[in-house]
Amino acid sequence: MKNTVIFDMDGVIVDTEPLHKKAYYQHFEELNINVDAELFSKFTGKSTRNVYQMIKEIFGIDTNVEDLIQRKRTLFYDLFDSDPALKLLDGVEVLIKNLYSANFQLILASSAAKSTIHRVFKRFNLFPFFSHLVSGEDFPESKPNPAIFIEAQRLSGNDKSHCIVIEDSTNGILAANGAEIFCVGYKSENSKNQNYDTADLVIHHFDELKVEELQLI
Repeated sequence: MKNTVIFDMDGVIVDTEPLHKKAYYQHFEELNINVDAELFSKFTGKSTRNVYQMIKEIFGIDTNVEDLIQRKRTLFYDLFDSDPALKLLDGVEVLIKNLYSANFQLILASSAAKSTIHRVFKRFNLFPFFSHLVSGEDFPESKPNPAIFIEAQRLSGNDKSHCIVIEDSTNGILAANGAEIFCVGYKSENSKNQNYDTADLVIHHFDELKVEELQLI
């Protein structure tokens, strides 16, 4: 019986991807580099650190990774704080509350920085529902490396057979596969250029997930 749900954040709980993309491209313009759509799609699910490690290698940029990260975060936070339209994705708040009421343990495992996670959780009052918040900045490699989900499962105290991951990206789904945890692929209208072939279940809206059915997967 499943009793733990491990959520990704960006693209699953809140759609900050457009803000991240805008911040990245503002920074790319400052750096005078041309990142096309194909290359940018490969960044989905990766931590900011890993993105800039790739950028430095591809474009031969000399700037320190930490300085690159800080500049991008500054641009992102400016956008985050000034965007009144930012909201939780349709149906996810109901799902979170229904799972919590049914005594599911909820854990966040996001490639986002801790500061970004806390900003989102504070804005939408999500702290009471989650037992653990795991950030990708604590791991040397991003998804598709499974380490973040292996750690989330360890923190749950439950066997991986009792866990479910909800992901929206190719890298996230591959990470869940690597951790050998049942993966629900969330293919929303915001999903672009992502592969859901290895997800155990694919949904297009959170109302497709029924608590009683999740318990029996």
